[in-house]
Amino acid sequence: MAAFDRVCSGIPQMDEQFDNIRFGDNVVWRVDKLEDFMLFAGPYVKQAIEDGRNLIYVRFASHEPLFEPQEGLKIVNVELSHRFETFTVAIHEIIEREGVDAFFVFDCLSELQTAWATDLMMGNFFQVTCPYLFSLDTVAFFPLIRGKHSFKAIAKIRDTTQLFLDVYSDSKHVYVRPDKVWNRYSETMFLPHIYEPENGTFKPMLDGVMASHFYQLLETETSNADRGNKDSWDRFFDMTKTMHENGIDVTEQCNRMCNIMMSRDERMRIMIKENFRAEDYLNVKNRMIGTGMIGGKSCGMLLARKIIENSRPDIFDKFEPHDSFYVGSDVFYTFIVENHFWDIRVRQRKPEEYFSLAEEFANRLKTGKFSRDMEEELVKLLEYYGQDPIIVRSSSILEDGFGNAFAGKYESVFCPNAGDMEQRLLELEDAIRTVYASTMSKSALDYRNRRGLQARDEQMALLIQRVSGSYYGEYYMPCAAGVGYSYSPYRFMESLQPTAGMLRLVMGLGTSAVDRTEGSYPRLVSLDKPKASTAKNSIEKHRYSQKKLELINRAEGKLQQVELDTIKPFMPFYLQGLLLEHDYEAESIYREQGHPRDIQFISCYGIVTKDELMAQMKDILRTIQETYEYPVDTEFTINFAENGDYVINILQCRPLQIFEDSMDFEMPENIDENKILFECEKSSMGLSRVEKMDLIVYVDAVKYYNMGYKDKYIIANAIGRINWKMRNQGKKMLLMVPGRIGTTSPELGVPTAFADISEFEAICEIANSEAGYNPELSYGSHFFQDLVESGILYNAIFENEKTKVFNMGLLKGNKNILVEMDSNYREIEEIVKVYDVSEKDIYLCNDMKNERIICYER
Repeated sequence: MAAFDRVCSGIPQMDEQFDNIRFGDNVVWRVDKLEDFMLFAGPYVKQAIEDGRNLIYVRFASHEPLFEPQEGLKIVNVELSHRFETFTVAIHEIIEREGVDAFFVFDCLSELQTAWATDLMMGNFFQVTCPYLFSLDTVAFFPLIRGKHSFKAIAKIRDTTQLFLDVYSDSKHVYVRPDKVWNRYSETMFLPHIYEPENGTFKPMLDGVMASHFYQLLETETSNADRGNKDSWDRFFDMTKTMHENGIDVTEQCNRMCNIMMSRDERMRIMIKENFRAEDYLNVKNRMIGTGMIGGKSCGMLLARKIIENSRPDIFDKFEPHDSFYVGSDVFYTFIVENHFWDIRVRQRKPEEYFSLAEEFANRLKTGKFSRDMEEELVKLLEYYGQDPIIVRSSSILEDGFGNAFAGKYESVFCPNAGDMEQRLLELEDAIRTVYASTMSKSALDYRNRRGLQARDEQMALLIQRVSGSYYGEYYMPCAAGVGYSYSPYRFMESLQPTAGMLRLVMGLGTSAVDRTEGSYPRLVSLDKPKASTAKNSIEKHRYSQKKLELINRAEGKLQQVELDTIKPFMPFYLQGLLLEHDYEAESIYREQGHPRDIQFISCYGIVTKDELMAQMKDILRTIQETYEYPVDTEFTINFAENGDYVINILQCRPLQIFEDSMDFEMPENIDENKILFECEKSSMGLSRVEKMDLIVYVDAVKYYNMGYKDKYIIANAIGRINWKMRNQGKKMLLMVPGRIGTTSPELGVPTAFADISEFEAICEIANSEAGYNPELSYGSHFFQDLVESGILYNAIFENEKTKVFNMGLLKGNKNILVEMDSNYREIEEIVKVYDVSEKDIYLCNDMKNERIICYER
């Protein structure tokens, strides 16, 4: 049939009044009860069967079936779950499968708010489904219950559908008043009509007496409907608040608030319900923009704070009050729907376009527009924060859960938040778009794909926080920040206890604690011996100290990485005493040369000497771990006053993935050194294993060093191409590189993203003093977390007693197959070697318990 051709509805006089139902029409019937819908759906189905149409009843709701099985009618059942995307895609697949000219009848749209807890997503569902039906020249009937939905949700449906018909009934009559009939018109079409189901009469009401009866009924129905205009989300929370204020038990409502707003992770839900009270849930709702989940990061932060508040109120008194806002996960889908690229979202879920469509989808996310309602909410948020700096952080539904940390996979964006409102709003909107677009980054997609999460709904909620800190001239930053772990399997000194926990502490913003920064080292603090250090003197302390810090430059309106000399003139003396330390050996040398000078470096030593604070940090981590019954990973800030007072702010908390070894085996002994590629002690991290290698990828340190700065990225690109080429090939690969892998600076090592090394079985960072490369595990960084979650073995080959043997000569004579894998890399085949050792017996053995690793040829 041709588009917009007439079809029979089963009620001939209605066809005459409305100039027929047409191919492409979606017909929404707003009714008081489903029995009224059936007065029109029944004849429609009967007529479609008589006409031999491809007729499908899409069954998903909990109400009684609208139609029983019968010849000529397909009934397709779809599970209605809380996962909007999964359900919507399932419906689209049915529509696609049935093809053009199909006839549909759907269960009641109002049931969708039961599953999704909000009218907003019901409107979104219709906005993406109706156009798809229209594009295939189908005809579809939808019932909708009057008085259950907000004006905004109804407006979305009305604006999208072709016909929107209001049905009213009393004991004597059935009335139909068209609200919208697209692309057709008659003088009487939009008048109220009276329908007599017994004889099929359907005619406009021209009689004044009948009209008066109709408007009397309409007044009653409208009055009842107006009371229900609010979104079902708001109605539920308002009702719960009223009940709670009047002393009525709201335990059941609290459980529902947890399930629809906080988390889908059952383990998290149990802890939340044990620690949250009704007012806690209501406070979260009051600081939400939109509806849906607040996401994993927000949930983890709030839960950690409640655990300490309930279990250690003495420590909680030292907590900085939080005033975060949450952008609900439904806003992410709404943004996609309202900017009209849901079709790309659906296509991108398919395996064949999962990676290839990501860039296009990300670009659409970066350029989408926000609705006026959303912008009004964001303006209110900015008015609350004034011109204090804020940060927009990812808080996806799957993020920071048990088994899925997503560490560093999504963006967080600092907003200096200075200037006029128009400028600040644009900055905030750009930050939100950037976080949304990061869902399509290669690292995020690869992470989800490797964990079998590629088909799961991954809605991006947002956590918007005031940046904790103080002003220092034109700069803004916290005194100190970092990450804290309740358990630390990495012992940088033999005497330290892993169960005591560990901090990775920096001056300034905490980004320096989670990223591998050029030539810069955070302070590692073992909480059983906070002052302990491996450095033998101040020169060594200085060499392995934090060289750069991150802060917000208010004058230039941007996040900035600076050296100590930039900020030091603005630091009060008490803060210098907490964060800085003198390099006395260097100062002595300069004095002897007649050039006395003051040489200080960042050490945070004054902080770790505060016994009460260190004990509190240890207790915070232990207390949260006891509730989680699992090690935890936190992010925090600490700010100090001149009188010695301080406040702690917990910004994030998630389960900490750690290596848990269960393998017991004997390492090979008495191996000929000429048969050993490398053998090391106390330099590896990862589970015990014995693996036969298929490929060894090696980057020559000196030749890499001699490359131009920009050319070094070619090496990272080549490693990435090898990694992606070998995906799902079942090959065991070893990567050996100079310095740090995954660094942001090519001067320190090879600047790959983790997604470009995710297929390797093991990674070796190699020291080379000639070229100035030095491995650095960066325990606690996002890179380290990626290694742990992926089960990738890490080893450092140092130029010290930890390395017993290092013999690259073992691989001499093996063919370099780099160019065979990709002919574009002919110019670097002397720098990057890809050795195919699958025909040889080269084994990698790691003994986690005894901290010993060996790679050798049998």
